[in-house]
Amino acid sequence: MNLEAKIKDLGKIAAQTAPKFKKLGVETVQDLLFYFPFRYEDYSNLMKIKDIVPGVMLTVKGKIELIESRRSFRKRMIIIEAIVSDETGQIKVVWFNQRYLSKILSVGDEVYLSGKAAGTETAQEFHNPAFEKVNKYDKFTTHTARIVPIYSSTAKLSQRQIRFLMKRVLSAAAYVKEWLPAEVKKSAALIDLVQALRQVHFPVDKKSLQQARLRLKFDEIFLIQARSRLIKQELLKQQAKKIIFLEKETKLFVESLPFKLTLAQKKAAWEIIKDLGRHTPMNRLLEGDVGSGKTITAAIAILNVLLNKFQVAYMAPTEILAHQQFNSLSEIFNKYNFSIGLLTRSEIKLKTQNTHSTSSGRAINKNQDIKKVELLKMIKNGEVDLVVGTHALIQQKIKFNNLNFVIIDEQHRFGVEQRKSLRQKTGSKDDFPHLLSMTATPIPRYLALTLYGDLELSVIDEMPQDRKPIKTNVVEPSKRVEAYGFIKSQIRDGRQVFVICPLIDPSDKLGVRAVTEEFEKLDKKIFKDVKTGLLHGRLKANEKEKIMKEFLAGEIKILVSTSVVEVGIDVPNASVMMIESAERFGLAQLHQLRGRVGRSYHESYCFLFTESESEMTIKRMQALVSSQNGFELAEKDLEFRGPGEVYGIKQSGYLDNLKIAKLTDWPVIKLVRQELEKIFKLDPKLEKYDKIKNKIREFETSLHFE
Repeated sequence: MNLEAKIKDLGKIAAQTAPKFKKLGVETVQDLLFYFPFRYEDYSNLMKIKDIVPGVMLTVKGKIELIESRRSFRKRMIIIEAIVSDETGQIKVVWFNQRYLSKILSVGDEVYLSGKAAGTETAQEFHNPAFEKVNKYDKFTTHTARIVPIYSSTAKLSQRQIRFLMKRVLSAAAYVKEWLPAEVKKSAALIDLVQALRQVHFPVDKKSLQQARLRLKFDEIFLIQARSRLIKQELLKQQAKKIIFLEKETKLFVESLPFKLTLAQKKAAWEIIKDLGRHTPMNRLLEGDVGSGKTITAAIAILNVLLNKFQVAYMAPTEILAHQQFNSLSEIFNKYNFSIGLLTRSEIKLKTQNTHSTSSGRAINKNQDIKKVELLKMIKNGEVDLVVGTHALIQQKIKFNNLNFVIIDEQHRFGVEQRKSLRQKTGSKDDFPHLLSMTATPIPRYLALTLYGDLELSVIDEMPQDRKPIKTNVVEPSKRVEAYGFIKSQIRDGRQVFVICPLIDPSDKLGVRAVTEEFEKLDKKIFKDVKTGLLHGRLKANEKEKIMKEFLAGEIKILVSTSVVEVGIDVPNASVMMIESAERFGLAQLHQLRGRVGRSYHESYCFLFTESESEMTIKRMQALVSSQNGFELAEKDLEFRGPGEVYGIKQSGYLDNLKIAKLTDWPVIKLVRQELEKIFKLDPKLEKYDKIKNKIREFETSLHFE
């Protein structure tokens, strides 16, 4: 049996279950070995029948004295009853709706039974215990009398089937190559990889399980952090054109702003400017809460780059946000003679302060639509200083004259290979542009350092003084009509409203509100005299643009939408955020959605509607009500849901590779960092560590960065 052998080729039973394993992403022996249990049942407490204590997890070994099946017409099920005995006594065993047991178990069979006994000290019964026949030739139990693995599964694939096949392929673990150096294993007190794989599936005891999990977690986090370190070193070898800090001009710009910068904004801006002043390309993540002022912080850097006579590209995740940022940056720089272009699939614009003559001799007015071909030619000739667009900016046939600064909004996984492709567009054969990524999703520092270890980190962790807190309330079902009345009063006062639903179409199974039916109800019944719009991901791009433009213009008063408005939509006139089935969203997402209102001097409100009365839902909703701090809520969200759900890491490929580690395993993260420091101190290029480099390459091929 080799690691690349297909599950379907491992025998009749394996062939029957192979399609079900494929749904779990398991097709080969190696896939199966690295398909780890998500929890365990401890059945290792082997006891005599006379010593059984009700409610305690244990295993007994005994002989079946009697077994029979009967149909319960009242409960409409098949009941299997048995009497099992050992030298100390007897116990009754009952299985419900497991008809097949009567064909497997017979009088005289020796069995292990694992589970919790029900009843009293004098009259116990086993209900639906795990069972396994005693095999005189194999003392290695699989389903009982040990610490038993429990795996994530799919329909009609049982735990017994998974464990049966796992036991069959376990010998192939011997072919898995060890890649960690002996000195690292010794220093970090780690067991061998082969031993870890065997013990994580069928541990002999709790200590062995703990050691196995530590080794496998270490491996996963090591690869993420080692890859980040190598990327960082790759960047240090690259060249960038230095941006001279223009102190006088920067001070005049900051003083002209209609508000005061926070200390956090000033600190972040200075960190960015210092990076721009180096001959190595900047690679920095600017992290700040919704409304903390990331755009103006980035604008300080943009100003310096443009005054140094270089071009800037600003990439936004959506066309709506690109249009919005084009308008914002045009307003911010309205006193400067900068030409600013907008390039999206549906919109091509150019703004200049003066009438501008192109290289073709055509006069361009201060603000007008132009042809795409003409704008691309102007960008290539260096006649456009700042280009705002979607991610298509680096994918289209666009070339710059002297691009030296790229800002990417909500796209942190912009890697070395993409940088290399950018160099072909910069107008320079040798230089890389400086890169600033921005995110409005607060990420705790230790998590950001693990996820984005190749990025330097700047954090804006305070809000502008004039930013009003958004009044947040959980609305009981009985007060829904009252909430509608309040919304009507806000619309009468000239305000606008977001209504957010988790689904597009109705779903009886989930029992949560769908955006289509909510739109029909609000538009036709509740707010008949108010113009209401519908927005969701299945609409065509031009339909989405039309709806958003009408909402931004104030023509649509109520926008019923899915969470597509979560990132970046800025409608200062909106004062109410109403979220249906709020329990379906995470805290981080709810906080982002809430941040779509409260973006001007108007008092703003967030109403959370939920039908759920679970303790977890109540805790999460109350956390949002009691806190306006995104970083604080991010920590709580990690506790409630875990990093995969909070940050959508699955989209970046990381979660596919974190099969056992969690990004909240801080002790393991710390241990990995310590060992990496030793390795890179001795060998910065990993020249002596071919096995590590090969493993990192293997890891990179498994990533699915978007």
